[in-house]
Amino acid sequence: MTFQVTVQPSGRQFVCEDGETVLAAAMRAGVGLPYGCKNGACGSCKGKLLEGKVTHRAHQEKALTAAEEEKGLSLFCCAKPDTDIVIEAREVLGVGEFPIKKLPTRVAKIDRVADDVVVMSLQLPANERLQYKAGQYVEFLLKDGKRRSYSMANAPHLDEHLTLHIRHMPGGVFTDHVFNNMKERDILRFEGPLGTFFLREDSEKPMVLLASGTGFAPIKAIIEQAIHKNSKRPMVLYWGGRRPKDLYMHAMCEEWTRTVPNFRYVPVVSDALPEDGWTGRTGFVHRAVMDDLPDLSGYQVYACGAPVVVDSAKKDFVEACALPEEEFYADSFTSEADLAKTVSGDVVQGVGG
Repeated sequence: MTFQVTVQPSGRQFVCEDGETVLAAAMRAGVGLPYGCKNGACGSCKGKLLEGKVTHRAHQEKALTAAEEEKGLSLFCCAKPDTDIVIEAREVLGVGEFPIKKLPTRVAKIDRVADDVVVMSLQLPANERLQYKAGQYVEFLLKDGKRRSYSMANAPHLDEHLTLHIRHMPGGVFTDHVFNNMKERDILRFEGPLGTFFLREDSEKPMVLLASGTGFAPIKAIIEQAIHKNSKRPMVLYWGGRRPKDLYMHAMCEEWTRTVPNFRYVPVVSDALPEDGWTGRTGFVHRAVMDDLPDLSGYQVYACGAPVVVDSAKKDFVEACALPEEEFYADSFTSEADLAKTVSGDVVQGVGG
């Protein structure tokens, strides 16, 4: 059994197989619905169900609340149609521009750049190249069938190696392996490119780039892409960490301020200790943006990092700083622990006849 999905206002249509989610079917058909985690945790794929019925599998309450469902909103990464449906969603242009591939890759280098962060460089097979947009991610395919997502930390033109920034999550099966057992020349498999978080090059608006922790990785790629394209757009990077050592490429960011026109860098530390000798900005990183730029009505914002930072930034920037909601682009770094905090699935949602 199949169901037809119609996307408004574009009128695009695609077919969803029985038991398939709306997002999975859209990706298969090359229709660019926005998405992030694909696991019901980040809420990036949320849109409106205009007609028909869907059943939602397990997802996080904050990604789609019961009140939002009552208003007709749906989480397309978790929504499986029970009938033909009509949805309202803002399509992302260019998502299907590059093919999604499953590739083997060899670990070329592992550099420890902080106590709990490594930069992993990956070498693709000699006859392969991964085309992607700055800001997108890949998913490692693990032997137990699980997946782990990491953003490319280099712009596409810097593709001798793919580089990823990996933070150690103690007790995490994959990161424990990376930090304790992984060696150069080990073979991994991944799928990509994935995600709708990438630089929108068709805009001239000034950019606020907001990163927490290793959320800096895709932001770095976006900055490198803007530099490569000789973009004249003003860019200001706000990078937040608990301690100064969490800003593990601080020197590179300072170098950009000296060499890149129209670029500013504002590092923010939330939990500095006396021995850190920190004399810079302190507090929540998104609050530093609000203090400096109380009117964001003319900006684009790219935010990446911990879900609490991304969610707080979106809410406060839109409500307090007049940022147009459609100009907030984000990638929430959800962990396995985040994905475990789900509400029960098999919730049926219907609209119309």
